[in-house]
Amino acid sequence: MARTGLPQLGDRLFLTDSGLETTLIFKDGYELPEFASFVLLDVESGRERLARYYRAHAAIAKSVGAGFIFESVGWRASSDWGSRIGYDADALARVNRDSIALMSEVRAEFDSPEMPTVLSGCVGPRGDAYRPAELMSADEAEAYHRVQIATYATTEADMVTALTLTYSAEASGIVRAASDEDLPVAISFTVETDGLLPSGESIRDAIGSVDDATGGAASYFMINCAHPAHFDAILEDEAAWTRRIRGIRANSSRKSHAELDESTELDAGDPEELAALYATLKERFVDLTVLGGCCGTDETHLQKIAAGVAAPQG
Repeated sequence: MARTGLPQLGDRLFLTDSGLETTLIFKDGYELPEFASFVLLDVESGRERLARYYRAHAAIAKSVGAGFIFESVGWRASSDWGSRIGYDADALARVNRDSIALMSEVRAEFDSPEMPTVLSGCVGPRGDAYRPAELMSADEAEAYHRVQIATYATTEADMVTALTLTYSAEASGIVRAASDEDLPVAISFTVETDGLLPSGESIRDAIGSVDDATGGAASYFMINCAHPAHFDAILEDEAAWTRRIRGIRANSSRKSHAELDESTELDAGDPEELAALYATLKERFVDLTVLGGCCGTDETHLQKIAAGVAAPQG
């Protein structure tokens, strides 16, 4: 299908969602095998919960005059993860298509010239997002992720967003696969408390490696699944590589990945502090146009973030 340029590449603020899986597990009591939220698409009550989730977040964007990016539940909907919970290739293709269709239904309630919206097909890492055991080459990553991305290309998805990536070669493969399918793609890395990717790469080097390997084909980069205190000091003001970063989806907690992995209770952090840190980042980096949350965040955090960076428009 024909796709136009991404509206979040301009100056306007776009919000996206928050910590879906942690909300579903710790607040709603859902059991998500392998942290896979896409299983909710197979039951009507789950679909209704996801629709309410999207609707609540989009309403926040509307309240401050921002655009909104709907992110699909496909983070775990690739072959290795799907096979662990009994989803074969056909079942995964179905849930990836259904995830876009569900978002499209909710989008129809909000999309307008005053509130542009985007449908994004989510892609997650092949391995553990905190401790990658085996690293693929870019060619291997391209082959692995192509199946899911090709499915998104048959839907109304406007783009692909790869979240919580831990090393540059996998990101390069995803960018190549998306480019071949004529889908714009955003790449989001996660970092440890020292500001480095779990692979040991710096954000600067990872972005440079992906751009070098793909001719700068990624639409933009993001950082997610880390508290701003873990990365704000290593972002360079006025540097060309930081201008490639357009999105932040931070954790509410200051805990390390290892500590979060062992947590049995939700750490919602301090929503006011998180919002203040977002506002500071937005002041420093004018190209930050996509803001949302990750682990431990929910609508409360997004509402405070939105209020801190955007004045309501009448």
